[in-house]
Amino acid sequence: MVTDTNKKENKKEAKGRRAEFPVRRPEDGTMTVVNVARTAKVVKGGKRFGFRALVVVGNGNGKVGAAIGKANQVQLAINKAEGHARKHMITFPVVNETIPHETIGKFGASSVWMQPAAPGSGVIAGAGARLVLEAAGIKNIISKSLGSTNACNLVYATLEALKTLKSKEEVLALKGKTTPAAEIKSEAAEAK
Repeated sequence: MVTDTNKKENKKEAKGRRAEFPVRRPEDGTMTVVNVARTAKVVKGGKRFGFRALVVVGNGNGKVGAAIGKANQVQLAINKAEGHARKHMITFPVVNETIPHETIGKFGASSVWMQPAAPGSGVIAGAGARLVLEAAGIKNIISKSLGSTNACNLVYATLEALKTLKSKEEVLALKGKTTPAAEIKSEAAEAK
């Protein structure tokens, strides 16, 4: 719960253009910088340099997001990316610290194949996919990166794969069926 004094403190901490970005709190989850690149724009007077940052955020419980931020300074680019990633987080089902079923995600020229793994297997994945999966709280998974190994594309391909995941209940609902536990409850309710 945010009080008036906390709001005043936050405004004092963040001045100018940085005021629009949220102040970092531990309950918000983890934030990982995947990639920082220096970019250059050629203008009449020479080259104008900027920075691009790719950031992954997650709560460690099936909620994760990623975004790119661009600015003239590295920290501003990271802050922009973090704010955008937190606004656009996706939620997916987690079953026994792994995913419920096999899936494939594609983004650009990159593809990521993921499959649930037995407890104790760990996260078997490349760098881009590993950061997303660990931020999301996945502990056991097998993953394979196919096609382009561009870090940005792999992160977004992993997110696309996670978006397609459905829980057992969602699949049964799409088929027009119910779970055995729900059937028992409905029969008990009818008997009364």
